[in-house]
Amino acid sequence: MPTEDRQLYSRGKYRLEWDRRKDGTLRSPFLQIIWYDDVAGRNRSKTTGTAEIRAAEDELDRLWLLLERGQSVCPTCGRPMDQAGSYLLTTAIADYLLAREKRSSIESLRARLAHVLDFLDHTHRSAITCEQISDEFVDEFRLWSSTVPVIEGTVNPKVRERAPGTIEASVRTLAAAINFAHNRKDTLFPARFTVLAPRDVSRTPTYRSSIEELADMFRYCVAPQPPDGEIWSDKMIARQRQYRENLLRFLQVSVATWCRPDAAHDVSTAAGRDQWISNARVLQLNPRGRRQTKKYRPALPVAYRFARILDATKGFFVTVKSVRKAFEAMLDDLGLPRERETGLKLIRRSVSQIARPRIGEAQWRQGEIMLGHAKISTSDIYALFDPANLGVALTVTEGIIEEIETLCPGAFAVPLTGETPEQPPPERAGIAPK
Repeated sequence: MPTEDRQLYSRGKYRLEWDRRKDGTLRSPFLQIIWYDDVAGRNRSKTTGTAEIRAAEDELDRLWLLLERGQSVCPTCGRPMDQAGSYLLTTAIADYLLAREKRSSIESLRARLAHVLDFLDHTHRSAITCEQISDEFVDEFRLWSSTVPVIEGTVNPKVRERAPGTIEASVRTLAAAINFAHNRKDTLFPARFTVLAPRDVSRTPTYRSSIEELADMFRYCVAPQPPDGEIWSDKMIARQRQYRENLLRFLQVSVATWCRPDAAHDVSTAAGRDQWISNARVLQLNPRGRRQTKKYRPALPVAYRFARILDATKGFFVTVKSVRKAFEAMLDDLGLPRERETGLKLIRRSVSQIARPRIGEAQWRQGEIMLGHAKISTSDIYALFDPANLGVALTVTEGIIEEIETLCPGAFAVPLTGETPEQPPPERAGIAPK
C-alpha cells in the first residue's frame, strides 16, 4: 500500500492524490484526480481507475484537456481525436429545438433549455462544446439553478422557488439535445453525465379533493359569485361564466376520463382526429397520427352525461392552449392549498383516489387502464363496456359524475347549441348508463 503523500503529478489546478482516511488507510485502491471548483466553492475529485502512476497521469491529462480545452483524447493511443470538441452546445440546443418545433411539448423544451442558456451566460461559457459537458458541469448547473427563482407572468409576476424536479427537467432536456447532436454525427459522444430519475428529485403531491370540493370547482364555473363587498349584475355573471367555460370543460373531461392535463387539452371531436366515436360512446385519447409515448393514452368508454356534451361539441373540447392560469385563480378563490400540491393533475389524482375503493382492489387494474398505467388486452371498442374490461370503472365514474351533478346542478349540462335527446341510449354489454 502506498505510504507517501508527496506531490505525485499536477497540471494546472488538477493534481493526483491517494484518498486516505484519518488513520492513513486508503478509501480506494485507485489514484484520484483532485481540483478546486471555483463555481461550487469546493474541491472535486474523479477516480483514475488505476493505481499505476503513469496511467493515472495520462487520465489526468485527458481530463484537463477535456474540461479546460474541450479536447478529447483517444484512451488507446493518447492522441487528440479529430473533430472532437468542435460542436458548440449553443448550436446543439438551437438545432434540437428546430427539429422539435412541431412537437406539442416545444414550449416546455424551450423554457428548460433557455434556463441552460442563462447559466452559460451567467458563467461566461457561451463557447463551451458538447464534449465539455460533464457531471461536474451539471452539478454546477444544479447548484446555480437552486438559487434562481421561477418568475411567472409579466403583469403582477409571481416568484417561487425553483423545484429540484424543474431543475432536473432542464438537465434531462440538455442530455436529449446532446444525444440528438451525437445521433446526427455532429459530436463524437452522447451525453456523458448522470440524469437523476424524477422519483429521486420530485415528491408527488399528497393533497386530494373530495366529491364536495370537486363540486365547488364546478360551481365556481357554472355559478360565479362576486368577491365579498362586490355586487355583480346578471350581465357580469354571464361574462364570468363565459370566461370560465374552458376551465369548466377541462374539469368535465378530467373527471369523465381521469386523463392527464395534456390529453385533456388534446380532446377533439373533429372527424380527422378519429377520437370521439359517438355510436360506440368511446373516446380515444390518442388522436390519429400521434405516436403513443410512455405516458400512454387509452381508449375509454364515456359516461352518458359527458357523451351528450361531446356530441354537442365541434372540434377541440378545450379551445385554449392551457387553462393553468384560470385553474390557479380558481384555487385561490376556493382557498385550496398551493405550494405545488394542487396543479392541473389534481382532478386526475382526486377522481382516481375516490374511485379506487369503489372499484375494489380485485378489479383495480381497470383503474390503472383508465389512468394509462396499463394497457387493455382487447382492441374491440364495444368490449370496453364489459365489466371484465372497463365496465366497472365506467359505472364508478358515472356515479361520481352523478354526485357532482347533484351537488352542483348544471356541472355536466349540455351546452345550449341545439336539441339533444333526453333519453339514455340502450344498455350496452349489460351496463345501464345512469
